[in-house]
Amino acid sequence: MATFILGLVILVVGAYAYGKFCEKVFGPDDRKTPAYTKEDGVDYIPMKGWKNALINLLNIAGTGPIFGPIQGILFGPIAFITIPIGNVIAGAMHDYFSGMICLRDGGSQMSGMIAKYTNKAVYRVYNAFLCVLLLLVGAVFIYTPGDILATGILGLDGKATSVSTWVVYGAIFAYYLAATVFPIDALIGKIYPIFGGILLFSAIGVFGGIFLKGYPLLDVWGSWASSTFDYGAYFSANRFIPAFFVTVACGILSGFHSTQTAIISRTMKSEKQGRMTFYNMMILEGFIAMVWAAAAMGVINLGLVEATGGATATVITVCKDILGPVGGIIALAGVVVLPITSGDTALRGLRLTVADVLHIDQSTNSKRLGLSAIIFALVACILVFAKTNATGFNILWRYFAWSNQTLSLFAFLAITVWMFENGKKKFAWIPLIPGTFYAFVTFGYIINAKIGFGVENWTIVYIVAAALALGYLAVALWYGGKRADKLGVK
Repeated sequence: MATFILGLVILVVGAYAYGKFCEKVFGPDDRKTPAYTKEDGVDYIPMKGWKNALINLLNIAGTGPIFGPIQGILFGPIAFITIPIGNVIAGAMHDYFSGMICLRDGGSQMSGMIAKYTNKAVYRVYNAFLCVLLLLVGAVFIYTPGDILATGILGLDGKATSVSTWVVYGAIFAYYLAATVFPIDALIGKIYPIFGGILLFSAIGVFGGIFLKGYPLLDVWGSWASSTFDYGAYFSANRFIPAFFVTVACGILSGFHSTQTAIISRTMKSEKQGRMTFYNMMILEGFIAMVWAAAAMGVINLGLVEATGGATATVITVCKDILGPVGGIIALAGVVVLPITSGDTALRGLRLTVADVLHIDQSTNSKRLGLSAIIFALVACILVFAKTNATGFNILWRYFAWSNQTLSLFAFLAITVWMFENGKKKFAWIPLIPGTFYAFVTFGYIINAKIGFGVENWTIVYIVAAALALGYLAVALWYGGKRADKLGVK
């Protein structure tokens, strides 16, 4: 339990200190934001600070900060330390600078930020990568909340052959379509406060229950084995790097988040709201990840679930054991809310990105619906494959997890170049440290993984991944310096 508490202290203290530092480096001021200079009643709309922060939290917090930590905690109590450290210096920083740069650049989407701070080749690769990821996010965030809603709340069997399963999926699908097409304050702005209340009840309820129920948690300096599971053996048998950092995505770092912070950059009234809206909301997601990692370890150590019994079963067990039948259902609703409120804006972000890149007019509902129909048809195909194929979801999740982390490399590169172009090159280490580390993680993962190149010799994997990561660092520094010289910036 002490390691868990220590991790929470690291998260809170680190958030205050490093968040304040990042804010100082960026330098928010009182200039008019795009919500006012480009107000259109659809995407550019001034909204209250608390509402922007809440929407951003719900946008970025999908199943990642729940399902990821539940699987990641199998590596042992080290997760209670790596999650908060990674969240503070990588994830929250990534979200803050991505959101703030898009805000200052007129509410541009991330594709616009990549286009401005890299080159045409990187821009094309990024857009292809982004479209694939957002399609995968849309499918994953229909599949996972649909299964929890069907089996954990409605008591259905959740099988691919059951009509009820597809009815549940269809209901989520219909909501996503409405949230993608209508103005952001017409549906998302009104329903998210309700979703937020459910989410907070779920997270706080589970957090309190960990202490009230006395869940047995292990410490890094003690034994890494309980009576039900040997975490030390799991750690030794699996590659902590890169596996852990791909598995625990959203609680530490998620490239997907940059696509969501860009949406909120169009509704903020002041740049000075950025730290709360972007940085602190990612910290709150880190807290959610810590809570679910601890809860999962607790129920595993109590023998209430099998360690490898599946994330959905663990979620249902935790909610009902801690909060009882009624409270458990409400808590499960909070778990369902997380992916739904990420899936809707993921597809909205995909529509906006495609529209911006291809210069497609989105001024009317019919025009937005026309583009959305194509996007949703592709998501439906992926969803059917994942549900009807025996290994479909596992394949979908692995590609989603890897591509999610890889997307962050583009953001780190753009942030680095922005630093050089704005006379802040002495702070380029802020994005380059996590960027280089995650280059090593993502390259190492895809070189070894069966869904990638399938290289089984880990010495070769690590050597090649390290070389590629150093190449990423060198290119980022070279290109940033080149752009600064061209603009005459010292």
